[in-house]
Amino acid sequence: MGTFLAGKELVNLIQTKGLIECLIDAEVQVQINGVELSLCSVEAFVDHGTIGFHNQERILAKTCALEPDSDGWFLLKQGQYKIIFNEIVNIPNDMMAIARPRSSLLRCGVSVETAVWDSGYSGRSEALLLVHNSHGFRVKKDARLIQLLFFRLQEMVAQGYAGIYQGENIAS
Repeated sequence: MGTFLAGKELVNLIQTKGLIECLIDAEVQVQINGVELSLCSVEAFVDHGTIGFHNQERILAKTCALEPDSDGWFLLKQGQYKIIFNEIVNIPNDMMAIARPRSSLLRCGVSVETAVWDSGYSGRSEALLLVHNSHGFRVKKDARLIQLLFFRLQEMVAQGYAGIYQGENIAS
């Protein structure tokens, strides 16, 4: 079983190892049990995607960027959206991370789905924002949406993540 990382150790890893780059305000975003990631941009799905057993069969769904209003707010109708975070995450080979939505989102009828942040992954991450509320949802650019939870593995992996999303650094 791995070890869950908290507050002071997270701050140390951010400052000394670059665990997370581009934080807007580390004092706000580093929480007791994780680090909050904030909203860079929102995209709407405009096409279907395809996934088979082999990665060669993967075709990502096409999206189009949504523009916030002049005050930075997005008004989202009920549905699903791809969101991109401001922060760049750098996972060492002896760690991994998972994320959970902030509870305020759930209280608004909104959820976020994410994949595992694998050992060795480095890049700006994306997630799926699900607006369940039939009245929609307003979210502002830079809003803190998820809390990333870090785990130290019992042993370092021999080969870290080396997939197509490695080094994603999508411009805002």
